[in-house]
Amino acid sequence: MSETLRTFIALELSPEIRQELSKIQKELKKSGADAKWVKPENIHLTLKFLGNTPVDKIPLINNLLQETANQCKSFDISISDLGVFPRIESPRVIWVDINQGKEELIKFAGEIENKLSDLGFIKEDRPFQTHVTLARIKSSLNRLNLAEKLKAINPPPLSQRVDKITFFKSTLTPQGPVYEILKEITLKTS
Repeated sequence: MSETLRTFIALELSPEIRQELSKIQKELKKSGADAKWVKPENIHLTLKFLGNTPVDKIPLINNLLQETANQCKSFDISISDLGVFPRIESPRVIWVDINQGKEELIKFAGEIENKLSDLGFIKEDRPFQTHVTLARIKSSLNRLNLAEKLKAINPPPLSQRVDKITFFKSTLTPQGPVYEILKEITLKTS
């Protein structure tokens, strides 16, 4: 059996956006909800989770990502509302949505999805959601307090230029995942 790495493709967020999202997390933590919070330095927007990836496919993935990026112009995104999956009364995941740049992200993620399926990666059976995960809820403890906090918080206007995507290796540890950059791929600028 060949060696594998746990990998994903993501859009990294600017330090300013991560800092603002960290403030939102701090406010939500006051609810006392039983949640696993994403570390601020790990907050990102996943374009495609690959999972266990054969090491020998990594150069092919890098080429495929570069090819896809060469066909996509850089664009702006802005973060909008807080949201939850599946519903506010019993959330499992807390996230922020993308407002501006949503169509570009959906199209770009779709291109990546299609090209990766040619390498044997299974296509998602759900439509791509442009969301940035802030926390995963572990139990119903204090969920009403959490719902109240979620309704009360309005993220400030946050935006950034998307000019690259990142291919990450993810190592699971007892302290949470550790991300290591395998490759940064730049989008075309004009």
